[in-house]
Amino acid sequence: MKQYRGIDDPLDGAAVVVAGLFSARDKRYQERLDELAALAESRGSRVVGRFVQRRGASDRWNERPGGAARMSEPFSRRTLMTHGKIREIAEACRTADVAAAIFVNPLTPIQRTVLTRLLGCQVLTADDLRLA
Repeated sequence: MKQYRGIDDPLDGAAVVVAGLFSARDKRYQERLDELAALAESRGSRVVGRFVQRRGASDRWNERPGGAARMSEPFSRRTLMTHGKIREIAEACRTADVAAAIFVNPLTPIQRTVLTRLLGCQVLTADDLRLA
């Protein structure tokens, strides 16, 4: 159900992508991404892409031990996800003329700044949508 927030709501009618970094232990990651997409659509957005980065999903093949201990940590302190995943999201943002990338995960101010520059669009979190 579409809720109209006002004429100056930047998400009303905008194309957005949703993304999240999830631990391999998190079995509800698709459900959490669906909830975020529904929240964005309730603001009038069109979700044109979904991106999932799993942490620890293939650590048993990795030569570095201790992957299970790092499963809840970001891959990068600057971008949250791997550089390859960020490039994939950035390409989708350029191709679909996306207005915002919405992340399930909380982001630091530095992460927001870096991601905004790399993705070329506004970067929001689920908390931003709930508070607006």
